[in-house]
Amino acid sequence: MVYNKITSSVISKLKTIVGDKYVFTSADTLENYSHDETEDLRYLPELVIKPRSTSEISEILKLCNAEKIPVTPRGAGTGLSGAALPVYGGIVLAMERFNRILQIDERNLQATVEPGVINEVFQNAVKEKGLFYPPDPASKGSCFLGGNLALSSGGPKAVKYGVTKEYVLNLEVVLPTGEIIWTGANVLKNSTGYNLTQLMVGSEGTLGVITKIIFKLIPLPEKTIVMLVSFPSPEKACESVPAVFRAGITPSGMEFMERDAIDWTIKYVDDISLLIEPHVRAHLLIELDGNDLDVMMRDAEKISAIMTQHECSDILFADTEEQKQNLWKLRRKVGEAVKSNSIYKEEDTVVPRAELPALLTGVKKIGKKYGFKSVCYGHAGDGNLHVNIIKDTMSDDKWNNDLTKGIRELFELCVKLGGTISGEHGIGWVQKNYMDVAFDPKSIELQKAIKNLFDPNAIMNPGKMFV
Repeated sequence: MVYNKITSSVISKLKTIVGDKYVFTSADTLENYSHDETEDLRYLPELVIKPRSTSEISEILKLCNAEKIPVTPRGAGTGLSGAALPVYGGIVLAMERFNRILQIDERNLQATVEPGVINEVFQNAVKEKGLFYPPDPASKGSCFLGGNLALSSGGPKAVKYGVTKEYVLNLEVVLPTGEIIWTGANVLKNSTGYNLTQLMVGSEGTLGVITKIIFKLIPLPEKTIVMLVSFPSPEKACESVPAVFRAGITPSGMEFMERDAIDWTIKYVDDISLLIEPHVRAHLLIELDGNDLDVMMRDAEKISAIMTQHECSDILFADTEEQKQNLWKLRRKVGEAVKSNSIYKEEDTVVPRAELPALLTGVKKIGKKYGFKSVCYGHAGDGNLHVNIIKDTMSDDKWNNDLTKGIRELFELCVKLGGTISGEHGIGWVQKNYMDVAFDPKSIELQKAIKNLFDPNAIMNPGKMFV
């Protein structure tokens, strides 16, 4: 696809739409919006625009569609798949001014919000009313809800409560051609026509721009129990995970961390100390939530017995709210800690949870074959293992030329085990060359046809998801 450059005439029209002070062409601003949290990739846009209303976005997209100018929607820039990178230049459509919680409907347990609201801000707002919005990515303190929808983000609580898509009832969307639609209805059941709402969730900004979200909420659980379980073997830690669910227990969090992951994080986070015995090679961080502490304690005792059966080394219960928060802080900071240690690539693998031991063993075998080290952690309860491939002493030649073969083998293993190539980070720019591992040609053809129907001039976040 050949795109047109942005002319002074187009800039003038954009300033008329949103106002002069919300159109940016300075070098500093373009640099700030040239990257997200994906590795060290950078692609400069030609212009950044910050609209405030649905009608403004409609006019922007009509103009860009007519002029064949690429548009990259962007939330907080916390993504890990390059979905917000303006790889063809053009316009970055920055959504930070869409930052209002419009309504919290306590009667119907629903909320209407804009996509620029920070995840944790929204969680805290509904919590004040005794309500709960569970999806909680590691970046919840900074990521936008719109970005969460774009990738159907998960987080630790997905194991019990599900990912973002489970909480979206209806969306206001501006299509690439400028039309404004609502995708569904504000109801819990809907068998009316194709499910456009769920088509938009996870579409990575390639089909339109979300401008309003209707979320389903649930009552807030009042109590939690948090346990940190150590193991001399990562495989034994993973083997214990499905046993907990077979026992009829569904934790609200069940996180896996290899020894290197937790060691690096302890060094990275100044205010947390944790003594780990030399023989310990992995940890599970387990949380139970609910309103009946007696029931929760009985489940915790059952979990403890299961962990012992799987040769755990030690079980630590957090006694205070501060200890609970510190353990969760340790887990949420793992990604940043790994990134601070080395050049790396993070693969967001997912398999049925009982296949985690086989996946972990396969990761290490593939790493040995191609000469890379890996640090693994993630959402063990739903089979979502984040594989951080560390450059370390790997030569530039092998890193740049051989590593893709190893990543392809890793994804092929995931599919062989009944999984796929991304659980919550999305495909974006960096994983699109592996889509053929997950889908047959006809499935990819159908998805491309959907993209073409919504976006005939291919202006909306081009270069993402498909080769």
